[in-house]
Amino acid sequence: MNIKLYVLTLWSIIDPIYYLCTRLTYIDDRKELERNVFRVRLTGYKGTTTTLSDGTVIEKNDILIKIHLHNVQLINNVKHVKSDVRKALIVHRSVEKSLPQLAEFLKKHAKFTEIKGVIGITMLNRGSAKLGFDAVEIKNPLYKYFKCVALLPIHWLSVSSLSLQNFKKHTPCYLFMSKQTLLKNYAQTGTNEYS
Repeated sequence: MNIKLYVLTLWSIIDPIYYLCTRLTYIDDRKELERNVFRVRLTGYKGTTTTLSDGTVIEKNDILIKIHLHNVQLINNVKHVKSDVRKALIVHRSVEKSLPQLAEFLKKHAKFTEIKGVIGITMLNRGSAKLGFDAVEIKNPLYKYFKCVALLPIHWLSVSSLSLQNFKKHTPCYLFMSKQTLLKNYAQTGTNEYS
């Protein structure tokens, strides 16, 4: 067993504790291997004012659904894949398949009218625009550095080889999607109307 598998095993043990401590919620109740890759919670946005590509303005203290990828699940899905391009494609498809359930979760949420959209933080944002996300630079240098350190393990586990040059290409950024874009692109038709 190589060191990455040891780390993944340890992470699999720690992950349920992390889940409990972060107030995250699963948006489905399927078995682990089939489960939606998003775990979510509501958050008040603390960054600078941002205008998204569809014109939605996200301001400080706006309520957003914060999405966390279920990294252990994703890495288990790609751990035997050699090509980084193939790994990225599998992650992209997993996120794409999970977005319709996220839209339904939003529509049924008690705070639906207050929620302005979705936010996540990632180092792996290639292809995110095709899914409807806006990638936005993190302005606060201290927070950016903190997220860089926090996301390093997932980056290391998700690539075939980690180099300083490769790492510098993938600095953390916010991913936003407005409520309107999420519902327009991913909500099932013929259900409740939304604003």
